[in-house]
Amino acid sequence: MAAQLRVYRQKIKSAQTTKKITRAMELISASRIQKAQARVAASSPYARAVTRAVSAVATYSNVDHILTTEPEKVERALVVVFASDRGLAGAFSSSVLKESEQLTTLLRSEGKEVVYFLVGRKAAAYFSFRKRAAEKIWTGGTDQPTFETAKEISDALVEIFVKEASEGGVDEIHIVYNRFVSMVSQVPEIVRLLPLEVVEEMEVPGEHDVLPLYEFEPEVGDVLDALLPVYIESRIFNAMLQSSASEHAARQRAMKSASDNADKLIRDYTRLANNARQSEITQQISEIVGGADALTPAR
Repeated sequence: MAAQLRVYRQKIKSAQTTKKITRAMELISASRIQKAQARVAASSPYARAVTRAVSAVATYSNVDHILTTEPEKVERALVVVFASDRGLAGAFSSSVLKESEQLTTLLRSEGKEVVYFLVGRKAAAYFSFRKRAAEKIWTGGTDQPTFETAKEISDALVEIFVKEASEGGVDEIHIVYNRFVSMVSQVPEIVRLLPLEVVEEMEVPGEHDVLPLYEFEPEVGDVLDALLPVYIESRIFNAMLQSSASEHAARQRAMKSASDNADKLIRDYTRLANNARQSEITQQISEIVGGADALTPAR
């Protein structure tokens, strides 16, 4: 009984230590999620505005440009996967990786060769474990993304997109990331970044609204050349911010669930320890009474 009681007390202590860790991580994520949400809210209107501007240039002009022109044959496609650097965030990374696998299957069924850019250690570990190569990998700072990293990724995307497929370039680019909806909902999303695919619905004018008129200065091609890096940077940075907010929300929820489970374990082991202690006391009393009876002379 004494050995069993010691085991229960050790398990209670382990569960209490685990609860302290998960509770601390839950509070850290809760403190960071507000800032992450604010950054998403500040970035999304700009990303949408840039996309609308590019869409407007493409819609109200008939110039052929690499940004908006569909290639006759797509030989190579690039998939950019945004995962996390750290675990303990529930299904955050696994849902994105599962979505990227489904996209890969679809692209390959269309006869396209698929190459990858990976963001986050979890994505890198997933591909490394399966002996699959990636063109470029970025790690560090997925929970607090910086614009410098987004620009570095964007420059690499522009560089590989303007190359011919025969020279190691790609014909189209897709991004896969978790879109932040709310604290309890983060949705894996796939967006074709290039050639431009309008991801927001066109604004429908009201009865008294007038559609804007566009004039391009100096030329449409020059405008698109200038908008190309800005468009990619804004979309990549917004995807990183969305992924960061989703990561914090998923980790907070996962750590709260872990803390609740630790509480349940502590209650269960405490109950078992009390039962073991009561059984030990009862056994000791029975042994004392039995010994006393044995020493009492018979009458």
